[in-house]
Amino acid sequence: MQNRHGNVSKGYAALFATVVIWSMPSLFQFYLNRFYDPWAQNFYRYSVACLAIAPFVFYRVRRGGPRIDMHAVALCFIPCLPNVVHQITQVLALFYMGPGVYAIFNRSSVIFTALLALAFFPEERYVIRQWQFQVGTLLGLVGAFGVVWFQANWETGVIAWRGIIIAFTATFCWALYAVLVKRPSQRLGSIRSFGIISFITSLLLLPLTLAFGKIDNPLHVTAHVNLILIISAIICITMAHVLYYVAIREIGVALSQTLQLLCPIGALGLSALIFHERLTHAQLWSAAILLLGAFLAMRTKPPALVESAENI
Repeated sequence: MQNRHGNVSKGYAALFATVVIWSMPSLFQFYLNRFYDPWAQNFYRYSVACLAIAPFVFYRVRRGGPRIDMHAVALCFIPCLPNVVHQITQVLALFYMGPGVYAIFNRSSVIFTALLALAFFPEERYVIRQWQFQVGTLLGLVGAFGVVWFQANWETGVIAWRGIIIAFTATFCWALYAVLVKRPSQRLGSIRSFGIISFITSLLLLPLTLAFGKIDNPLHVTAHVNLILIISAIICITMAHVLYYVAIREIGVALSQTLQLLCPIGALGLSALIFHERLTHAQLWSAAILLLGAFLAMRTKPPALVESAENI
């Protein structure tokens, strides 16, 4: 029991670290859109992330543990497909909306994740059955869409429907990726699984960049811009994904995704500071509802406690 409690605490620590880190990706991507096309931006960011995690993968392999064989590669290949679509569409969405608004819209992925987790992982149904999770998810979605709906100048059609569709696609693919990545993370561990996934994702993005993007993009921007791309890759992809895999392994997919509802708060604050996005009063109330929903979702009981209660 003590070991289980320690693992849950580890999972929550990893999750809250990803919440802080994942408040920043849309800001980095919004900035890099001025200098990189979406295809090249994603290819080079994931390539840097792959190189950053590689030494840790080799170190883990030398120490023993799960083998990286063709079965492991096949297991990691499946989540790479929605991941590639998500990476491209989220950058495209930032041509239609600001980073803060996108960060909030993307949190609607919790509803897709909950439904997909229900279908894929019977062991996670204990979370979805609890009223705290149900009410928390509902409040989180209401808050997330409220921030979009009550933004200034919504009635003028600032966000085109094409942008909404692209953002919706990115959101659904992120939810699918979050669900599919659980099995590789459980079997191989967070570092091995992300090492393979980042490598495969980079390989899949390469032909897309050659076909639709500018493979020589880094040669036509300043060193400062390339440095920002490298920093965003190491922090927002490598570090965040490894921590997120730990959270998924220890506390589950559904709960991990729901608490990501906290990310837009940091994204909106930073976007207001850097890109001068402003919140209306209605948006502030919506943000408060979002936070309340995330808090309720966090109050769900671990499976051992649920089983004990059901057996009384």
